[in-house]
Amino acid sequence: MAAPLHLALNGADWLSLFGHFLLMSLMSVGGAISTSSEMHRFLVEQHHWLTQDQFNQSIALAQAAPGPNVLFVALMGWHVGMNAGSTAAALFGVLVTMVGIMTPSTIITYTAARWGHRNRDLRSVRAFKQGMAPIVIALLLSTAWIMASSAGAGAAAWTSSAVLANWPLWLTAIISGLIIWRTRIHLLWLLAAGAVLGALGLI
Repeated sequence: MAAPLHLALNGADWLSLFGHFLLMSLMSVGGAISTSSEMHRFLVEQHHWLTQDQFNQSIALAQAAPGPNVLFVALMGWHVGMNAGSTAAALFGVLVTMVGIMTPSTIITYTAARWGHRNRDLRSVRAFKQGMAPIVIALLLSTAWIMASSAGAGAAAWTSSAVLANWPLWLTAIISGLIIWRTRIHLLWLLAAGAVLGALGLI
């Protein structure tokens, strides 16, 4: 696990965290994971409330654990609180981030889903659903870009020499993507295979 930071968060900081997650909830088309690039900018780059390792661990653990993927938000809140110095602050961080990310999107989703179901045959509704698909894909790709860049020290990860040096990692990522796309193999099997390859030093 990543070493904790030593933060001194005040009430305004917690309010800022809550308000930002409220705003990200409104952007979470396709799920909270689609806003993780903005979470990274806010938590890691702008405020330095999380380390890069803590950010990556939050997403990886939530993906591997049973339950909804939105749990990565709770883990980020937990890390922020632990970086502030106590378990009580960590629990408060979970509350702040989860209430922030869940409240607006839940209300809007419930309202929009009922309206969309009643009007599902309208051309505008069908067009909206089709138009949102590439936006969701782009947001997910931005998350992949951030996590891949962190493994190679930012922009240096994308130089030709860095890509060639890490060819087993890129090959594994491409093969995993194809397997997910073309088969029904559960994601946990791929995570387990990746863990074995990493433990053996092959990637």
